[in-house]
Amino acid sequence: MQEPRSFAYSLSQGEKGWSWSVYDEEGVTVARGADPSRAAAQAAVERTLKRPPRYEDAGLSAL
Repeated sequence: MQEPRSFAYSLSQGEKGWSWSVYDEEGVTVARGADPSRAAAQAAVERTLKRPPRYEDAGLSAL
C-alpha cells in the first residue's frame, strides 16, 4: 500500500488578484492558478489538496 503524499502550497497577492501553487514533497509544482480574491484562491488550493492532480493532468511534468 502506498503512503499518502504530502503537499505544500503558496498564495501570493498581485495587482490583479491572487495566484497560488501546490508543490509535492520534492518541491515540484503540481498545480497552479489565479483567482480574483484570496478566499477563491484558498478554496482552489483546498480543492486541489483534497484531490491532488497527476502531473499529466496539471499540464506539468515531473523531473
